[in-house]
Amino acid sequence: MRRRTGWMAWLIGLACLASAPALPAETSTKQSAPKEFRDCESCPVMVEVPPGRFSMGFEGGEKDRYEGPVRAVTVTRKFALGKFEVTHGQYATFVQATGRASGPGCNVWVEAKQKIERDVSLDWRNPGYGRPPRDDDPVACISWNDAEAYVVWLSSVTGQRYRLPTEAEWEYAARAGSDRRYPWGDDPELACRYANVYDASATNPAIPWAPTACADGYAGVAPVGRFATNALGLHDMIGNVWEWVVDCYAMPYPATPIDGSAQLMIGCDRRGTRGGGWRTDIQRQRPSFRGRDPVDLLSQIFGMRVARDLTVETSGN
Repeated sequence: MRRRTGWMAWLIGLACLASAPALPAETSTKQSAPKEFRDCESCPVMVEVPPGRFSMGFEGGEKDRYEGPVRAVTVTRKFALGKFEVTHGQYATFVQATGRASGPGCNVWVEAKQKIERDVSLDWRNPGYGRPPRDDDPVACISWNDAEAYVVWLSSVTGQRYRLPTEAEWEYAARAGSDRRYPWGDDPELACRYANVYDASATNPAIPWAPTACADGYAGVAPVGRFATNALGLHDMIGNVWEWVVDCYAMPYPATPIDGSAQLMIGCDRRGTRGGGWRTDIQRQRPSFRGRDPVDLLSQIFGMRVARDLTVETSGN
């Protein structure tokens, strides 16, 4: 039997790991693992993601948060996605270069009231952790508008087209070939190997949803990259901070697009958020769960991850 090489060998290994059908290989590649690159010293590390097919969504969800209908989506082109969430240090470089001001205030959990409220004394420089944010923490307390401004700046610095990922790209990359409830399987108690979730390390009687019994060692936000990658080599797709996507929010999913591109026609008063955060109920940390938030929302558990367009000629440059 001929030995399989390149993307084909990697994709078959991915499928075995995730107990799901392999994603289709590209027709002409020379590498046996996802390629990583960085366009500048302060730029995010990027991972190439191959095209392929997957089942997007879930036939169910919370009241008024339907996650379907499930539909077959074909991501038609390879793209690059940040290996990590954008860090506090990377965002600080952007602010220093541009003078971007988000305005004061950040939504935080108020224990005494058991609800989320805006604290005007906080912002991305001080998200309310009780300590200064580290440079390798994910940036938090940024709005969708801020995230868009960051990718526009990154594009101008590098000469490449950076952007927010689409909902389809994000879910495709988060699943990484798996069709299970979570990327690692169906057991939420395995989360602590792969994600910073609300767990036994962060138990707080003032929070009304139950933590997982596993403990990941972090009571709050964690520096990026401290947990195992998924099968695509991406860290923290689940947990740590919610990640803005470019799509407008429509429920249920419209019939189109199903090619991995963004839905920008319906529901544009809100944008999608994905992946959950360190304080989030584990049931909302499934790849199919869809947040829906105003573009100017600032939250202690909201950050971002970037995507970048690729072509045969520019891939990895």
